Amino acid sequence: MFGLSELAVILIVVVVVLGIKKLPELTRSAGKAARIFKSEAKALKEQDAPGAGQVVEGRVVGRQDESAPRV
Repeated sequence: MFGLSELAVILIVVVVVLGIKKLPELTRSAGKAARIFKSEAKALKEQDAPGAGQVVEGRVVGRQDESAPRV
C-alpha cells in the first residue's frame, strides 16, 4: 500500500494542482461539512432515542424466570 513518503508526495501534488489561493476555501468548506455532519448525527441520535426527555408512566409486568428454558 502507500507509505508515509508516498502520501506526502500526493499531498504536495494536490496542493500544487489546487493552488495556494484555493486551499483556505477548501479547508473552510471541509470545516462547514464537518459541522453539518456533526449536527445531523446529533439530531439523528436524539430522534432515535425513544422517550428521551419524556416521562412515560406504566406498570411492571411479571419477569420471566431466568432459570426456565426459553421457547
